Amino acid sequence: MSKLVILKFADGSFEQGFGVSLQIGEECDRPATEITGKLPPCPEIPLYYSHWQSSYRRLGNGYRLDAEKVQITNVSMTQDCLNTSHILRARFNTWLRSEEFRPLREKWLERLMPSDEVRVILQAENSQLQRLPWHLWDLLERYPKAEIALSSPSYERIQKPRIPNKLVNILAIVGSSQGIDTKADQELLQRCKNAEVCFLVEPERKQLTDHLWEKNWDILFFAGHSSSQGKDGSGRIYLNKTDSLSISELKYALKKAIERGLQLAIFNSCDGLGLAQELADLQIPQMIIMREPVPDRVAQEFLKYFIGSFAGGESLYQSVRQARERLQGLEDRFPCATWLPVICQNPAQPPSTWEGLTRARKLVSPSSPLFNKRGFQVALFSSLMMTALVCGVRFLGLLQSVELQAFDQMMRSRPAEGPDPRLLLVTIDDADLAVQRHNREELKGTSLSDKSLVQLLLKLQQYQPRAIGLDIYRDFSAEQPDLISLLQHTDNLIGVCKGSDTTESTKGIASPPEIPKERLGFSDFIHDPDGVVRRHLLFMSQEAASLCSTPYALSAQLAFRYLLPLGIQPKFTSQKNLQLGSTVLPRLSSHASGYQSIDANGGQLLLNYRSTKKIAEQVTLTQLLSGPINPNAIKDRIVLIGVAAKGDFPDYWATPYGNQLDAQMPGVIVQAHLVSQILSAVLDGRPLLRVWSLWVELFWIWSWAGVGGVLAWRLSSLSSLVLAISLTAGVLYLFCFVLLIWGIWVPFVPSALSFIGTIGGITIQNSKFKIQNSKLIRENI
Repeated sequence: MSKLVILKFADGSFEQGFGVSLQIGEECDRPATEITGKLPPCPEIPLYYSHWQSSYRRLGNGYRLDAEKVQITNVSMTQDCLNTSHILRARFNTWLRSEEFRPLREKWLERLMPSDEVRVILQAENSQLQRLPWHLWDLLERYPKAEIALSSPSYERIQKPRIPNKLVNILAIVGSSQGIDTKADQELLQRCKNAEVCFLVEPERKQLTDHLWEKNWDILFFAGHSSSQGKDGSGRIYLNKTDSLSISELKYALKKAIERGLQLAIFNSCDGLGLAQELADLQIPQMIIMREPVPDRVAQEFLKYFIGSFAGGESLYQSVRQARERLQGLEDRFPCATWLPVICQNPAQPPSTWEGLTRARKLVSPSSPLFNKRGFQVALFSSLMMTALVCGVRFLGLLQSVELQAFDQMMRSRPAEGPDPRLLLVTIDDADLAVQRHNREELKGTSLSDKSLVQLLLKLQQYQPRAIGLDIYRDFSAEQPDLISLLQHTDNLIGVCKGSDTTESTKGIASPPEIPKERLGFSDFIHDPDGVVRRHLLFMSQEAASLCSTPYALSAQLAFRYLLPLGIQPKFTSQKNLQLGSTVLPRLSSHASGYQSIDANGGQLLLNYRSTKKIAEQVTLTQLLSGPINPNAIKDRIVLIGVAAKGDFPDYWATPYGNQLDAQMPGVIVQAHLVSQILSAVLDGRPLLRVWSLWVELFWIWSWAGVGGVLAWRLSSLSSLVLAISLTAGVLYLFCFVLLIWGIWVPFVPSALSFIGTIGGITIQNSKFKIQNSKLIRENI
């Protein structure tokens, strides 16, 4: 199993010590473990390294050092080099076994098995830390498939997709070869399978930059003299006998090559840490360098072993480790040869394989056809499954409560329409009841005495209202002759009764005996399970035992009489919908948003409350009977008489505008909304609330699931996805709100759930897909 270990060194020094954090996890996944610790001060470590470095460099051995310092003789100081190397190794491991560092060491041993293939990345800013022989760490040597790489703490991924080559394209720069043999390097590269090698032998500067710009290179190889110079240790390569370049002088050409897909740079030359530091700033994925001056023979043998292993199918890290360890056979002549090769890694980039260089982007590029095809399939499948799930939950009735709450919220948010000028409300409040009792008028269990009713009807008739709706139950006979005559002969007066209620086992409330059936309307409201009135019942078939025999609602009867002088009479369509003029009042469908069962017995509409704080002009009974009257306030209007008292005769109903007791609406005002809805639809073209067909609603819900699928498919950044979700959810709400104003109630809650649910489902699937396929992807890069 492949593991990734990241060892991060915080700011510090050998004099003060270093803060260290250790991260361990699966390759291509987030770290599963992280622990912090410390390495104590150890100022002698750099001195031990300096002693070893001095004895090593005194050996000579025909290093591929810069052309001005080539040594061609070997001083017999092998034993001194070996002695200093043993001391450095011992002191280095003693430091790493310090008590402060033990928790990290124990966590490593706990989480990693010796059989694991381990890729270790050491992130440190301190150049002296990077130069230490980390491959000699006794803990690392327990793992035969582990290799360490150096990294800068600052890095980023190259986002531009790489165009794959049919063959591995290698740009081989053979620089100044004064005193060394570079032909062996050329011959080794020429034998690479599935590779196309372009050699630039001792090129001029312009020739090199032109080649870097003009082609997509996979590997950049340099053989020749190089060195790190100055206090900052900047790297320099020698192109020919006269020209040398720093990495900064090749910055733009190298940056372009990296953007176009350069994956690996191999500097088979001396003292490459300076080159690596500058190339890391250009975000190159991987480099292989020599940490110290490298003998000619060692450089050739390393290249031979590495290319053979890498081109043969091994991973980059395993190829470097195998090639490095095989150099041990040369250490009798070239001490510490196994110390020299080192990998420098950009942690944001995956390690390469030889085969993957020609097809990596085909596997992982978000713009590739394979990725797009799979992403589209996941988005489509997820949207369909989420739509089916949401609709199934909806049809079971589990979303009814939240759908109705969303409907109420939108109803309350609509712009004001103003009062309906065709209506006048005469209300009886607690003060009116007190006045009647003070005058010793008999109420007979109702809110309006016979005496007050006679006065009210006579006064209203003087001003010629078009219709009068008496929204007060009178299931008893009148005693005064004047009242009996008024009730019998006032042709524009509509009385009320109540139909039988099977839920309460009642036969209803009878109508006033004096009023004929054709001038009666039922006052029944339909409330939803939460007690809120959202539906308008126009007509219904009364039960045989009902005390109320009229088929039409009070609101319908009042509207009929208002419209009759205009030549508009009610009739029924073939679908049994009520039609007034050119306006058809469609019955509520059983699949309407928020409803799972609609009683087919009767004509129900969604009640489109008039958006206003004051549905019509309103006066109290006492004000009307005792005060002056504006004739225009009554003439040709519908006058609704009803109770607004909260004491003895409460008649209050929960509506979308409030379901708490103190926010409920008097029944007479609800009746005014019902009448206004009919008249406004017929005369003003005000929209009635409708719902789409079942299939259109299903398509609407699936469409928003599809929108969520596209967002989750195309947006990989969490912040971008969250922003897109917020904006899209706002747009969805705005669409539903505007459509409601236009008279169409569409399912907001199911659409929002399908939208969010699809995004969540795809995000989870994408996370699993990335984890499962990241190893394959990395193996082919």
